[in-house]
Amino acid sequence: MIRSKSRLAYYASGNLTIYYNAEQLKKRDFCGSDFFVVLDTEKRPRKSWVVWGEQGKYPDVIVEILSDSTANIDRNNKKILYQNTFRTPNYFGFDPNTLELQGFRLIDGQYQAISPNEQGYLWSEQLGLYLGIFDRKLRYFTADGQLVPTPQEAELQQRQAKEQALLEKERERQAKEKLAQKLRELGIDPDAI
Repeated sequence: MIRSKSRLAYYASGNLTIYYNAEQLKKRDFCGSDFFVVLDTEKRPRKSWVVWGEQGKYPDVIVEILSDSTANIDRNNKKILYQNTFRTPNYFGFDPNTLELQGFRLIDGQYQAISPNEQGYLWSEQLGLYLGIFDRKLRYFTADGQLVPTPQEAELQQRQAKEQALLEKERERQAKEKLAQKLRELGIDPDAI
């Protein structure tokens, strides 16, 4: 679902330290985002995101889940870091208690608020998806507003579709058998037709 030059060439992670300069290491000033996506990069496991080890790539999208203890830092310090240092094109903040969702798009080096659509969803041109609230949770939506299923939901949908196909096949088999039986009762060989 994520828009990228190669649809599979992205890295998404959460609660992973992002190392962006050597000074940060010396000061032990660690920065971790609740969720981030880096487009057009190798999809492989990592223990941290080290910018200088990733061809200088910073996250393209960052989402912070706000809480009473982190909201001020996420809305101010981290937002400034993501804007001025990371230059992250899309930054979102979601408060699961108040269901407040804010999004920002980097325009000419400054974050500008993303206006919601009629459903209250915020568009991420980096992901090619909307972010919005569904059932009190932050979720992704397609460009036409369809909910993007979680992996568990997608698996369930797939399983239900397979079960439905098997049921339909069994109904067809039973209908054919019923028709063949009726033809036999009328003295007609169904295999000769």
